[in-house]
Amino acid sequence: MGKMTLEELRKLREEKKKIVEKRDVSDKNVMIIVGMGTCGIAAGAKQTLDAFLDELDKRDIHNVVVKQTGCMGFCANEPTVEVKKPGMPDIVYGRVDDKIARKIVDRHIIQSRLVNEHVFDKPSTDIVG
Repeated sequence: MGKMTLEELRKLREEKKKIVEKRDVSDKNVMIIVGMGTCGIAAGAKQTLDAFLDELDKRDIHNVVVKQTGCMGFCANEPTVEVKKPGMPDIVYGRVDDKIARKIVDRHIIQSRLVNEHVFDKPSTDIVG
């Protein structure tokens, strides 16, 4: 890698700062958790994670934190993503590629509607703890 100019370094710092801000939990009330175990990565979870970050950035959405976790135990349905949003049940979506990730941002995060065809798991509402 060659030498970078001061302007290139500043641009790189701003790009990385935006990525770090997406993972900072302060002042954020929505959480997207992408399963990044070996099975998830092999199924395309990195592209899914990148799509979430890109779509949130494009739509200038700042109340969402994007996190990674290990295997969620749903290997046959990878990439898997859990979404936690106030006023909605916690949902695990399965087989989430980059297109579905963008759809989840639009429907679940913005419109507060489930992406029903990709809901894999949700907490039971009939169990009293």
